[in-house]
Amino acid sequence: MAAPCDRSAEQLLQDLVAIPSPSGEESEAAACLVDWMKSASYDDAFVDGAGNAVGVMGAGAREVMLLGHIDTFAGFPLVKREGRKLYGRGAVDAKGPLCAFAAAASRARLSEDIRVIVIGAVEEEAATSRGARYALQRYQPDYCVIGEPSRWDRITLGYKGRLLLDWRWEGGLAHSAGDEPSPAERALAFWAEVKAICDNQNQGIDTIFGRLDASLRDINTWQEGVNGVAEMTIGLRLPPGGSPERIRAQFSAGNGATLRARGAEAAITANRNSELSRQFRRAIRSMGGVPRFVHKTGTSDMNVVGPGWNCPIVAYGPGDSALDHTPREHIILDEYLKSINVLTAVLQSI
Repeated sequence: MAAPCDRSAEQLLQDLVAIPSPSGEESEAAACLVDWMKSASYDDAFVDGAGNAVGVMGAGAREVMLLGHIDTFAGFPLVKREGRKLYGRGAVDAKGPLCAFAAAASRARLSEDIRVIVIGAVEEEAATSRGARYALQRYQPDYCVIGEPSRWDRITLGYKGRLLLDWRWEGGLAHSAGDEPSPAERALAFWAEVKAICDNQNQGIDTIFGRLDASLRDINTWQEGVNGVAEMTIGLRLPPGGSPERIRAQFSAGNGATLRARGAEAAITANRNSELSRQFRRAIRSMGGVPRFVHKTGTSDMNVVGPGWNCPIVAYGPGDSALDHTPREHIILDEYLKSINVLTAVLQSI
């Protein structure tokens, strides 16, 4: 039979997953998490000015930040339990890691000089990262763990950067039998140019993490009076050392189109030999695991706060990230409980 603390942790996760919280609509979920933290005897628990759920344990001078996110990707597949699997949006990305943070902080026997802050940040799934940016200006932790899925026995050291390009063309329409390209053809021609630039830059690079990758996020065409309009959003994943400003300068809209860049984040790679990394490796081994390092091709709030806080940092959390944003998103509850044990051990050893 599961221990009461494990049952409480599982119920927290199930309750939080059952509350829809896409970016910008996190208030109910944040209130739920704050209520749980209060019931778990946190020293303080509240919703901050950005809408983040915040819990504080301990009053020491050394600050450990556990920064997860409480918003989810859009869509709300059926929440259900099948044996030891919990299905639902956010079970993996990233309410699973966030609830593991909350449970571990409530269990850990902290040394007197440690203060743990758990944050369920808003708008991580949006390019705004509003919650993390708010926290960045208000805290200066000595250690930071970002809550993202990588399985219980893996430690994430880095994320690629990001740049979003919004391309737009508007102009007079021509007959489809003529030689003038249609708005849709103009859009696809620009997309081909972007792909060619990326392919040229990637020559001789044999790692996914080192590549400049492009994805076509959205494309629309329509008619406004006598004019045709085409709009397109392209997402770029930037390798380490790839300055968003320098990469943006490689692309020109051309042919009367406009190009707007937004959501810029540089890639980040953490120190694999930091004290924080070493403590995670010890904790994973103590639970019978073989720790491994991973680098992610997406972005996270680690890109936002890592450069500003400039402290030992890793990302950690239960769940298979291949299930992020999918209709079959689910977490194995036994893995979730293992991650809580790892996090508890880390908090007690710092």
